[in-house]
Amino acid sequence: MALLQLVQVSKSFGGLKAVNNVSMEVPPNLVMGLIGPNGSGKSTLVNIITGFYRPDSGDIFFKGEKITGRRPYYIANKGIVRTFQLTRVFKNLTVLQNLMTASSDKERDKARIAQIIDLLNFNGRENTTADSLSYGEQKLLEIGRALVKDPEMLILDEPASGISPMIVDRLTHLIKDLKKIGRTILVIEHNLNVISRICDRVVVLNHGQKIAEGSFSEISRDQNVITAYLGE
Repeated sequence: MALLQLVQVSKSFGGLKAVNNVSMEVPPNLVMGLIGPNGSGKSTLVNIITGFYRPDSGDIFFKGEKITGRRPYYIANKGIVRTFQLTRVFKNLTVLQNLMTASSDKERDKARIAQIIDLLNFNGRENTTADSLSYGEQKLLEIGRALVKDPEMLILDEPASGISPMIVDRLTHLIKDLKKIGRTILVIEHNLNVISRICDRVVVLNHGQKIAEGSFSEISRDQNVITAYLGE
């Protein structure tokens, strides 16, 4: 059974159909890419999945439960946690303190936070303030904060945007490590090199509609995808 299932989801803003009848499934323990040109509906779709927008029509199921229109906190508590395009770390707090802010039970989460510090390769830098980190490392730290919630599904919104190639390498290794320990990840990303390195499957949107789905190799040869990115 799919961990996440979208059934004919649509959302309009005024006369603009931002998401148009999109259906997709994300199986467990898989890295799914969500790509498309600017304005294709990716962020709107993620906001619908995570409860920030309510769809005009269609349904969303997580582990078989209908979560359509539920509030973001309800969806997060069910096991879907997201990051945002712009970092939201607390810059005056240390790495450890930032991770602790995401914990509701610091004793219970102590071991998990230690594991996350190791996954992020922040060993020995626990007491470094976030504003001393590079922008890319702050993005990694934000992913770490999301992981403190122990989500079954992690949604990353443009994690490679604006970061150095070295941090991109750390990011791709992190995502692969998370898959190894059983996480399911949905990645919205413009960097197709990153998508090609980490994703098992890719869904492509254009003008709010799903135009292709398959492996990166398959969608990169799809004429609809080529036209969407490069024009006629």
